[in-house]
Amino acid sequence: MRSTSNTIRTRRTVKAAATVLAGALALSLTACGSDDDKSGGNETTGTKASGDALTLPKLNGTTLEVAAVWTGPEQANFKQVLAEFEKRTGAKVTFVPAQDPIINFLGSKIAGGQPPDVAMLPQPGAIKQAVDKKWAKPLGPEALKELQKNYSQGWQDIGKVGSEQYGVYYKAANKSLIWYNAKVFENAGASEPKTWDELLSTAQTVYDSGVTPFSIPGADGWPLTDWFENVYLSQAGPEKYDQLARHEIKWTDPSVKEALTTLAQIWGKKDYVAGGADGALQTQFPNAVTQTFTGGDQPKAAMVYEGDFVQVNIAQTDAKVGTDAKVFPFPKVGDTAPVVSGGDAAVILKDSQGAQALATFLASPDAAEIQAKLGGYLSPNKNVDPAAYPNDVQRRIAEALVAAGDDFRFDMSDQAPQAFGGTPGKGEWKDLQDFLKNPTDVAGIQAKLESDAAAAYGN
Repeated sequence: MRSTSNTIRTRRTVKAAATVLAGALALSLTACGSDDDKSGGNETTGTKASGDALTLPKLNGTTLEVAAVWTGPEQANFKQVLAEFEKRTGAKVTFVPAQDPIINFLGSKIAGGQPPDVAMLPQPGAIKQAVDKKWAKPLGPEALKELQKNYSQGWQDIGKVGSEQYGVYYKAANKSLIWYNAKVFENAGASEPKTWDELLSTAQTVYDSGVTPFSIPGADGWPLTDWFENVYLSQAGPEKYDQLARHEIKWTDPSVKEALTTLAQIWGKKDYVAGGADGALQTQFPNAVTQTFTGGDQPKAAMVYEGDFVQVNIAQTDAKVGTDAKVFPFPKVGDTAPVVSGGDAAVILKDSQGAQALATFLASPDAAEIQAKLGGYLSPNKNVDPAAYPNDVQRRIAEALVAAGDDFRFDMSDQAPQAFGGTPGKGEWKDLQDFLKNPTDVAGIQAKLESDAAAAYGN
C-alpha cells in the first residue's frame, strides 16, 4: 500500500531546494532576536489584503461537523477560524475531537451513520485510505479554484489521489527545528550548532553547566519518528529517504543502522535526556516543551526538538519566543541540513454546499491569517500575508517554507500506511519507543521495524 504522494515525490529534485530552505532558515532564525508581537444565494462576504474578495454562500440553517485530533490551544485557535466561517455564512459548525489514529475514529463514526462533514487528516496515507474506503469526496470547482490560486503545485499534489483533488493542506509544519532556553545557553557559554558533532559538543557544554541537554517526549511516538527522519534525510540523502518511505529498501538496510546508531549518541546517554529513558517515555509532547521553558535558568532541559508548532506550548509558559525561547535549524548530519515538513489536510466526507464552502474557506488566505495571528501555526498558502504571523521567528519560517515552492520532503511516517507510521502503540511509533528504552539494540529494532513495515505495506 502506497500513498499517492509517494509517486509524486519521485518527480521532485528536493535536495537542492532543501539546501536552499535550510540556508534560508539558518539565516532568518539567527537574525531573530526579539518577540515582535502583533497582535442561500451567493454574496461577497469577506476580503483579504493579498487578492480579490472571497465569495462564500449564505448557509443559514446549515449545520456542519469538523473532526480533528487537535487539542488544547491548537483546537481553541482553529475554533476561532470556524467562528469566522459561521459569521460569514450563517452556518453552525461543531468541532468534533478525534483520537489517533483518526482513520479508525472516522471508521467508527461512519459505521454508526454519523460521519463528520469534514475531517482534518494528518497523513497523505490517511487521505488515500479515506478514498480507497470511498469515504472522501472530491473538491468542487470553487474549492479547486481557491486551492489552485493559493498553493504551489507540490502542496496541491499531496492532497490528490490519482488525478482527483481531495485534500486542502490547511496547516503545515517545519519539523526540522530545535528550540532552546536562551538563558541556559548564555550561562553555559553554548552556541547554536550547525552540524551533528557540534550539537553533541553543545549538549556536553550545557550538561557541564548543570542542566540536562534534551527534553524528549517519548510517551508520544510521533516525535521519535521525526527525530529519525531528520537524521536519516541528512545522513542517507533524499534518494534513500524516498526509497525507505515507499518501502523499496528494507529497514534492515545499512543506512537505517547508521541513522539509529547516530541517534543513540543522544538517546543512549541517559544524562543527556531529562528523566533518562524511563522519564522520557512518560513525558508527553506538551510537557516536553513546557519543562524546557519553565524554571528560569534551571529548567529540566535546555533543548527540545520539534516543529514550528512548539510555539503554541511555549505560549503556555512565561517565556517569550525570540528572547527567552530561541531556535536553530536541525543540524546537518551529512552533507546538507535536513528539511522535513508535515501537514493537515481538510477532506470532505459528506458532500454538500456547506462542506464545499468550508473547504473553499480553508483554502483561502482569509482563514489561514486568522490562525497565523494566534501563533503556533504555519500555512503553506503562498498568499498569506507574512505580517499575520505574531513574531519574526514564525514569520521567517513561513516565508522560507513558501519560498521552497514545490520542493520539500514530507514527513516519512505520514506517507506510510497508518498501521505502520501513524498508530499509537504500534508500528514505527512503538518500535522507536523501544529503541529509546534500549538504544544498544540497533539490529533488533531494525528487524522489528522491517517486520512491521512489511506487514503494513504488504510487501
